[in-house]
Amino acid sequence: MTDPIADYLTRVRNAIHAGHKVVEIPASNLKKNITKILFDKGYILNYKFLDEGPQGKIKIALKYHPETKQPAIRSLERVSTPGLRKYVSADELPRVLNGLGISILSTSKGIMSDKEAKKMNIGGEVLCYVY
Repeated sequence: MTDPIADYLTRVRNAIHAGHKVVEIPASNLKKNITKILFDKGYILNYKFLDEGPQGKIKIALKYHPETKQPAIRSLERVSTPGLRKYVSADELPRVLNGLGISILSTSKGIMSDKEAKKMNIGGEVLCYVY
């Protein structure tokens, strides 16, 4: 597999389109950090890190609206790919859906959302957009 982040996003996207409540994804430290950000920002209901197999798994409980059954995550979009990296400085941080969505960045201080990077005044590689 050449792009594990794209695989992570695709598995979550496919589970949402299929209406699943839970999705299992092979774990890595990068994926664990992305999962924590999605949980902190309220895009997923819950998550659990399982230590089975050589690398472990991430179990994510997806979040839906109770009445309309609409998913909390409308779109997951990969920005920086292995073939074309996308880096931004602190003053060029992208606004996703005019501030309603988030972009997840890989910075020198770790994986964080665009708002945290703006607060710390650091740029980095834009991994994905979530809204």
